[in-house]
Amino acid sequence: MTQRLNRIFLDQSIEVEKEIDLPAEAVRHLSTVLKIRENDEIVLFNNTAAEYLARVVLSAKRQVKVIVCEARDVNVESPLTIHLVQAVARGEKMDWIIQKSVELGVSEITPMFSERTGVKLSQDRLTKKLEHWQKVIVSACEQCGRNTLPVLHQPISFDELCKDQQLLENAIQLYPHSGASITELPKYDRYVLIIGPEGGLSESEVALLNSKNVNAIKMGPRILRTETAGLAAISVLQATFGDLG
Repeated sequence: MTQRLNRIFLDQSIEVEKEIDLPAEAVRHLSTVLKIRENDEIVLFNNTAAEYLARVVLSAKRQVKVIVCEARDVNVESPLTIHLVQAVARGEKMDWIIQKSVELGVSEITPMFSERTGVKLSQDRLTKKLEHWQKVIVSACEQCGRNTLPVLHQPISFDELCKDQQLLENAIQLYPHSGASITELPKYDRYVLIIGPEGGLSESEVALLNSKNVNAIKMGPRILRTETAGLAAISVLQATFGDLG
């Protein structure tokens, strides 16, 4: 069995045969948690199509240095582009949604504030949340083998969503009371998936999306929580039009 190598994201250029001092956060994880040693191999990636095999040449408590051995073309991206527009969920639910949607292959994520969104954030807290969510995306890519980071967009309001005709192209909304099945959708290369908050989208919001020709989709007979609904829909989209199954 081939050993799975630890993967580290670097926000910098990577060149074969060059030595790299890893950033402090990666050093803490590799040296303290994983107990990395000299001559161990790791994989580096930097939001390009390639990943890089590297060998540890120095492992200390506060410094890990590697030499880049080879570049490898590894593409695990889905042929289906999914843009998740997710109403901001409370606490760790949003982290869970972002992490798992990255694993399932979404290409873009836009946090949304709708009528029933129970999360209120000041601009300072929102900025910190975005920084945190970006770290969640990086960590999920390190774990699942993706070399290209999904794009995290600035949060928008529901009204801003409805005014963005480009964003609403090939958009679908999950609605628990009526709608077609995902498998009945016309096949496109890109879908925008709109997921409401814990209390769901309001009737007026659903009606406004309907007036914008946003198809309503029903995910079976049960009402799913916001942290379940999007992930279930992404899975069905990928299984039907993408690369799952």
